[in-house]
Amino acid sequence: MLFALLATLRLVAALTPRRVTATPPLPDHALPAYTVLAPLYKEASVAAELVASLDRLDYPRDQLQALVVLEADDAETIAAFYALDLPAFVQVLIVPPSGPKTKPKACNHALERARGELLVIYDAEDAPDPGQLREAAARFAAGPAPLACLQAPLRIEIPAISGLLPRQFQQEYAAHFEVLLPALARWRLAFPLGGTSNHFKTGPLRAVGGWDAFNVTEDADVGFRLAAAGYGLDVIDRPTLETAPTTWKAWRPQRARWIKGHLATLLVHLRGPAARRPRVALALFLTLFLSLVSTHLHAPIFAGVVLMILLDLAPDGQAVLDGAGLVLFGYAWMGSAIAAAVGRQRAGGRAKALDLLGLPLIWLLQGWAGCHALWQFVRRPHHWDKTPHAPRAGRRLA
Repeated sequence: MLFALLATLRLVAALTPRRVTATPPLPDHALPAYTVLAPLYKEASVAAELVASLDRLDYPRDQLQALVVLEADDAETIAAFYALDLPAFVQVLIVPPSGPKTKPKACNHALERARGELLVIYDAEDAPDPGQLREAAARFAAGPAPLACLQAPLRIEIPAISGLLPRQFQQEYAAHFEVLLPALARWRLAFPLGGTSNHFKTGPLRAVGGWDAFNVTEDADVGFRLAAAGYGLDVIDRPTLETAPTTWKAWRPQRARWIKGHLATLLVHLRGPAARRPRVALALFLTLFLSLVSTHLHAPIFAGVVLMILLDLAPDGQAVLDGAGLVLFGYAWMGSAIAAAVGRQRAGGRAKALDLLGLPLIWLLQGWAGCHALWQFVRRPHHWDKTPHAPRAGRRLA
């Protein structure tokens, strides 16, 4: 029933038209002050590309503050930024050494120094659309007063020669940011924010206490905390381009960190005010709960089915297949495949048949990452597995 419900959620989200918003842009004199936070750790190789991406932002420089937030022990990245000719609106901010050494802890340190009425987070490898800040500012100005956060779609850049993993990552992001989140926003339900390109009103963000420094998916947590406090979430159209992990060695720790953080977020909010707001509790169930159940149960159930078929085949070479189980598997794949195909189309691309057929493989690998996440949740719940990023320079991107 849970697998069928998750597939139905993806299918209905794919069939839900994306809301068209025609918000008039604000003139320069009406634009509010904007703060950009870029928390980094061991990212010296992409320092120049990040600064170039920030410098392309189309926003009045006297209203723009960019804080590059670095850890005190990251001497290489600090040296890389001090070696650059930084634009006047970009400032390097060093976080004093203290625990936990996490992205949300660094963001909270920077939040105390943010002077913007609006605030956005970008990661080291991000290349945001130059007009993204203007779109968010216009949407906040035209939106209802409780609107506190806008999520920009994240789109994965694919090298011209790529393997299965980056393409699966691309269609997974397309299904999530181009299909599921816009549908949840249209249904006026809360949703887990992405790790970057979250645009906030600074006042409500401070009112809920900023980010949870001990949660390794602080993005998902803060979205539900804002919703539990009565604030609204929505999405915008202008995207941010990101790169994907290209090796399984890089993919597994990142995915395990996401799963571990989502588990912590769910357990925290089930005993907080979010559980007492029906619409927020429903959103928690449809997003984090169903996703975690699928992650941890799909692989062992699939392995058990294969083992039962092999045992049935052994005596006489014949096996009875469970028709209902096959129908459920086909329905689950169909819901995910349609969501991925619609998401790729909305992002300006086209899904490939082989990539869609590879979805079940990723589901099985999710179980592998889920085991790692459970072990870390017990032994190292606040440990941050660092995802390495390579510079785009010299790479051909499709």
